[in-house]
Amino acid sequence: MSDELRKQAHELDVTVWVGKNGIDAVVDELDDQLDNEELVKAKFLRSARGTDDTEALATELADRVDAEVIDTRGHTAVFH
Repeated sequence: MSDELRKQAHELDVTVWVGKNGIDAVVDELDDQLDNEELVKAKFLRSARGTDDTEALATELADRVDAEVIDTRGHTAVFH
């Protein structure tokens, strides 16, 4: 993982929110945003997490959109 991408990610605003409908509800949105942006930041709300941790959800979501998880902090993840 590139330090340069992590630096860019730090400045990003969250543009995808994963809520009670889970990752299924945001797959298309994240995919569309990644078509237009190099990095996309997503926040996993408590209602989405349930018993899963943010890293597990982020990895699953990344697999679904053929992306890479650059970083996870707290309840946010950055995709590339």
